[in-house]
Amino acid sequence: MKRNFILVIFIAFFSLIAGYLLSAISLIGRAGISLFYTQYKFLKSWWIGSLLVFIVWISLFLIQSVLYKRVRKKTSKIIQPIFLTIAIFGLFFSYVDFRNTLSHRWLGERFHLGVYLFWLGWIAITIFVTLQKKPVANIQEIEIDKGLPEI
Repeated sequence: MKRNFILVIFIAFFSLIAGYLLSAISLIGRAGISLFYTQYKFLKSWWIGSLLVFIVWISLFLIQSVLYKRVRKKTSKIIQPIFLTIAIFGLFFSYVDFRNTLSHRWLGERFHLGVYLFWLGWIAITIFVTLQKKPVANIQEIEIDKGLPEI
């Protein structure tokens, strides 16, 4: 439980940084959001971006933790690398997109760092969940499942 609290503090701190970086859009990027891409106006406010990143990271942590604890070890060894692969591909494709799409390049390096930090946070969450000890099944549950009499 203490480790989870430390992770939540870690997530909260880095979501503040990511929210600030996402709101640090260049002047051209701010003009584009104000005029053309109005659905992204939430990126202009640091606290809304921070809150959004925090909610997404906590959701990912809860989903991955529940899956890690509820499924068999063999299945968990498949699911967690899938999450890690998705996050790594997201980081890679964000980098490629920011280098090759002119309008995204104009958003500025600080904004790019905020997006990279989001993906790195997801990678850190996946590694954290993977390194947790798998809960051991209760011995009575095993005996009941085998049809053995209860002691």
